Amino acid sequence: MKNDSVFNYTYSAKEQEEIKKIREKYVGKSDETNIEKLRRLDKAVTKKATVLSITLGIIGALVMGTGMSMCMAFEGLFIAGIIIGVIGMALVCVNYPVYIYVLKKEREKIAPEIIKLSDELMK
Repeated sequence: MKNDSVFNYTYSAKEQEEIKKIREKYVGKSDETNIEKLRRLDKAVTKKATVLSITLGIIGALVMGTGMSMCMAFEGLFIAGIIIGVIGMALVCVNYPVYIYVLKKEREKIAPEIIKLSDELMK
C-alpha cells in the first residue's frame, strides 16, 4: 500500500519568535550587523575612559579622607595629614582631564574602523 499523503505543519508567528529567541542564545555574535558593531565599538571607548575616571576619583577621595582623618584624629600627624589630603585633592582634580585624555586617545585608536563602518552604513 502506497501512502502519498504528506503531513505539513507550520508554526505560528508566536512560536517562530520563540524559536528565534532560543536560537539567538546559541548562535552568538556572528550575526552582528554593522550598526550594532558601530554602537559596541563606541560604547567600548567610552566605557574604558569612564572606568578609569571612576577608579581614579575613588582613590583620590579615599586618599583625601585619609589625610582629613589624620588631621582630626592624630595630633602628631597634622602636617602629614594636610600633605596627604592635598595629594588626594590633586587626584580628584586631575580626574576629569585624565578622562578627556583617555577618551581622546581611544577614539584616535578606533577612528579608522568607526569611519569605515559608518561609511558603509551611509551608502
